[in-house]
Formats: sequence, structure tokens, C-alpha cells
Amino acid sequence: MSLPIRNVAIIAHVDHGKTTLVDALLKQSGVFREGEDIPDCVMDSNDIERERGITILSKNTAVQYEDTLINIVDTPGHADFGGEVERVLGMVDGCILIVDANEGPMPQTRFVLKKALEKGLRPIVVVNKIDRERAEPMGAVDKVLDLFLELGADDDQCDFPYLFASGLGGFAKDEMEDESDNMVPMFKAILRHVPPPVGDPEKPLQLQVTTLDYSDYLGRIVIGRIHNGTIKAGQQAALVREDGSIQKGRITKLLGFKGLQRIEIEEAAAGNLVAVAGFADANIGETVTCPNEPQALPLIKVDEPTLQMTFCVNDSPFAGREGKYVTSRQVRDRLFRELETNVALRVEQGDSPEQFKVAGRGELHLGILIENMRREGYEFQVSQPQVIYREVNGQPCEPFEILALDVPEEAMGGCIERIGQRKGEMQNMQISGNGRAQLEFVVPARGLIGFRGDFMRITRGAGIMNHSFLDYRPLCGELEMRRNGVLIAFEEGTATFYSLKNSEDRGMFFIEPGTKVYKGMIIGEHNRPQDLELNICKAKQLTNHRAASGDELVQLQSPMEMNLERALEYIGPDELLEVTPETIRLRKLSKKKLAGKR
Repeated sequence: MSLPIRNVAIIAHVDHGKTTLVDALLKQSGVFREGEDIPDCVMDSNDIERERGITILSKNTAVQYEDTLINIVDTPGHADFGGEVERVLGMVDGCILIVDANEGPMPQTRFVLKKALEKGLRPIVVVNKIDRERAEPMGAVDKVLDLFLELGADDDQCDFPYLFASGLGGFAKDEMEDESDNMVPMFKAILRHVPPPVGDPEKPLQLQVTTLDYSDYLGRIVIGRIHNGTIKAGQQAALVREDGSIQKGRITKLLGFKGLQRIEIEEAAAGNLVAVAGFADANIGETVTCPNEPQALPLIKVDEPTLQMTFCVNDSPFAGREGKYVTSRQVRDRLFRELETNVALRVEQGDSPEQFKVAGRGELHLGILIENMRREGYEFQVSQPQVIYREVNGQPCEPFEILALDVPEEAMGGCIERIGQRKGEMQNMQISGNGRAQLEFVVPARGLIGFRGDFMRITRGAGIMNHSFLDYRPLCGELEMRRNGVLIAFEEGTATFYSLKNSEDRGMFFIEPGTKVYKGMIIGEHNRPQDLELNICKAKQLTNHRAASGDELVQLQSPMEMNLERALEYIGPDELLEVTPETIRLRKLSKKKLAGKR
């Protein structure tokens, strides 16, 4: 006899402790052997997830508490990966909303909660990090209630159960004054408040594909929830495609979840989350069903992308030196392969065979794709991100975002002024007693392109910035997007200390001595509004006369580090970002390409 089931998703704003809390649940559920070496954030298995400390892809795990199997799905907190959140919520019957006891609800809290309420879920609120300084647990609960009301939650949803916890400390409790050293109250809350899955095991099979994976041994693996019926390894089945066509096939392998592992099973009934092999062409939202009575479930709807950029073949003088995959066919195949698992992404052919228009949820969403491709050995170029305009009721509209800033009080004026130049409107301002202020704006998405660099300068690196998509609104006119000009290499060669030192007063460099450069490559930021070409490959002429100051130690100012994220925000409309497995370079569009673009 199968165990009773609970299916629950963990949702929260980025960095509010979802993955750490799931770690604590796993460690206390007996999933790991005694003495087993367990890394932190075990659910973040991707290299980029570990490096950046964020969740990008949703992950499934299953634990057993008492006599109940609890399927837990850890979801991303960034709105850029909202496509993951939306489809995962269709797999579960309840969710746990985690909120930081100090910060309270943040922009992505609004985003993920809105999606959960739209699905009709009644969240369990967990106020996390209660053991940190300046934590205000009850204040966080009040703010969450305000957010529920603001998002139009019904009476039942507003009467949400809540707990207090510390994922790092590994404990949860029902009331602040309770004593606790374990996660038992959270397990009990899941059993008490998350309803068991509905579905009839006697009806014809219906399994909706919500996640895709790949195995060298099994090929494409589809992961989803069985809404009705029973599925068995080896049985005949049918796939109802997005266009309504039906493809027949066989379940070659059926896998269930136990801890962090997938285990082979023979049979699973309605309500279970399973992984299935046998359908090489299955896509997100399609239905695996009974071949005799094929019945499709409603397709999953995902919010459309709001930002796009052009990917093109690298044609710089250094093209092909560092990459393994450099042709347009290889770049095209990789982009279209990404569509199979990345539901919030759109790819279409550009103005020429060597260009592809790629649209996503935001700069982070597209940046992660670029980073993954360069690590895999791809070499290509990308243009400045551009917002996607839409027509709503016959009127041209653009995407707007909610922007939340947490800044030192002395930086408030600069931030308000800069956002005002970018057509942002202040919605809320709070000054806490610790010398910091919280500002909330509604701002057009194009006003945020390139803003992060300004923000870091204004706050001297001490500010926290978060934003999420709000809606489409009528165009708000031209923005004041001031940026200094750039320093451009005059010729191909190797940058020398002598030339860089002599040009230091012209601006801030992105390169250091010994860097190979080419004509048209951007090597720094000018301290004036105009672009300036420099010869930075000129070497000092050696003579047999020693200058009086020749033995003095001459130092060069440190170059500005231009990583992928900063470079994407920095490039202008007449510039490109050259991406290779080893290097990131900024360059000017050639005059021929610029003329074609106009």
C-alpha cells in the first residue's frame, strides 16, 4: 500500500533562506546516512548556482515524515526565473512562503506570492532568520498580511498559518516564546495545512510535463505530476502535443524521488511526482496520457519575456582563437536546444543568417544563458539588451518594474535623483533607525538598463537593489541616460605600461599591461562625454641615459573589473559584447554594421 502524499513548493524572495531551510528538512528527515559528508545548499547542484548563491532551476526532493511522503520543490527567488516558479506551482497542492524576519516582504516575495494566490494555494508563512540581529518577526507577519490584502487574497488565504524558524540553526517553532531545536513543527504544519493531492487513480492516465531533464543513458526525461490514473514502467502511452497532435510511445523507465536521488519504481498513482523516460520530443506543458482515451490537460501559461538582445557570430579580429564552437549553426543549435528546458525564453532568426534575437525575463536570465554557453566552449557576440514593446488596446506600451532599494541614508538623494532622470516614480520611503533607508519606485524597465553601475557608485557598494516585473503601461517618453564616452584602442597590439600610464588622466581603464587589444576594442571609460581613440600599444624608447627619477616605483591605478553582468549593463546601442570561454571584451560596432542597423 502506497504512503499518503503531500506535495509542497518552497517559494520566497532571493536570499531569504529557501535552500538552507530545505537543507535542514533533509538533514532531519533521515535522508542522509550517519557520518555522510553533506555540503551546504545541497539542492543548488549547478556550478553557477553555487558561485552566485542563488537557485536558478527548480529541484525536486522527497522526504518521509512519520507515515507520509512529502514531495518538496525548491524554486528560484529571482523574477528572471519566474518561468520555473509558475510551472512548478502546478505540481503542488500547497506552498511555504519564506520571509526574512529583518527585511520582510521584498519585490520577488510579491511576485512568487501573486503566482501562488492565482493558483488558489493557501501558503504557510515561515518567518526565517529569527536568530539574527535586528530581526522583527511579528512585524514581518504584519507586513505579509498587508501584502496578501494588497494582492487580493480571499478570506481563507488571508487567514494563513505561520511559523518562526532559522534554517541555519535548524529549528522551527509555532510561537516565538516556544523552545525548539528541530524542524518538527514545520513537518507537522505541512501535514496539517497542505491538503492531500486530488486525483482518481481509476481514471485514464494524465501526467503533465512541468520540467525536462536529459540523461546520456535514458535520453530526455520528463518530470511532472500524475493528475489522474496510474502509470507503470513498460506500459504503452501517448503524448498529446501542444498543437493537439498525438504521438504514441512506451514508458521505458519510471523513476520516483527519495531524498536527492531518483529511484527506479514499477508503478505510481495519481498525486505522485515522477520522472518518465520514453518520449524524446516531449515539451513543457504537454500531457502524457492513455493511448486509448487521450485526454490533454490545459497548457501551462507563462508570462512573456520583457527584454531581448541579439546573439551573433563573433567577427572581431580575435575571432576563433579561444572558442570551440564558433559557427552560426553551432550557436543556433545551442540556443534552440535551450528552448527545450527554458520555458521563459524565446529565440527567432535575426536580420541575417548569423544573427538570432533572444528574448528573456531580464538581464540576469539572459546573463545566466550567456555564462552557461561560454563555459561550454561557445564564442559569440551579444548586443545591448532592449525592452520589448507591446500594443495594448491599440496603444503602444512598455514594461514597468517595481524597484526596491535599501541604501545608506546619505545616498538617498543621489538615488532619488538618478531614478527620477530615468522616469521612475517613488511609491514608498522608510527610514530605519540603523542609518539605512528603504525606497520603492515604479520605473520603466528600460530605465533600469545600465542603472546598477550608477547605483553601486552612488552607494559606494553598500546598497541592495531588487526589482520585478509589474505590468505594461503607455510609453513614458525619452529618458536621460547619461554615460561618459569610452576609450577605444587605436590599433591591434599589446597594451604597454608606458602608454597606459601616460593616458591615465583620460579616464578609467578596463585592461592592464600585457592585454592583447585590436582596433575598435573598448579599453576604458573616458572622463568626458565623447569617445576617444588611444594608442596604448606604444612602448617607451630605451636610451643609455638614466633619468634622475628612473629608480622610483611607478604604480598604475587598478583597472575597473568588467565581468559579464557589469558588461551587459554597460554596453551602449552602438556597442557589442564579445564573449569567449576565456575572455569578455567590449567593442564598437563597425561603421558598416552600424549603417545597416540604422
